[in-house]
Amino acid sequence: MSSGPTCYLTLSDAELLDQCGVDTFRASGPGGQKRNKTASAVRLRHLPTGLTGLASESRSQHDNKRRAVRRLRQRIAAQWRQGVALEAYQAPEPLATLISPRRSRALARGGAQYAHAVAQLLDLFVAADCSVRNAADYLDLGSAALCRLLAERPWVHRSANQLRAQRGLGPLTCR
Repeated sequence: MSSGPTCYLTLSDAELLDQCGVDTFRASGPGGQKRNKTASAVRLRHLPTGLTGLASESRSQHDNKRRAVRRLRQRIAAQWRQGVALEAYQAPEPLATLISPRRSRALARGGAQYAHAVAQLLDLFVAADCSVRNAADYLDLGSAALCRLLAERPWVHRSANQLRAQRGLGPLTCR
């Protein structure tokens, strides 16, 4: 199996969790005696990338572990870039599904497939010099539609703006 963000994002939650160091600890904040006595907060350290996912909202360690895996997946999608060849570019299947007007329910929920598609979108965005217009052209979308897609979830919008800031560009202004 090749290494890189795409291979990590295609793993099941259990497989991704197997690549992690898991720390449990007591969460601070409200929640009563149970929260203060049990180690229900979870921090995952993805050993291949060094990225972390943290969750402490629930009093259930199981729920927090599930949330931490989802957040780790989002961080991998947001921060690990893979090069894209722009000549004769064709959107890979997860990204093609994301931009499709008939987006699947799995992508709509923001799960693992969504993170994989967003990683591919951000890879293209970087290859197109973080230009919404240029990236939209490669996807045969309008720039407003692509901008709305990049602003759809806060973590995606934040990632796109960080990539633009690294190149000295202003933040996205999606209407």
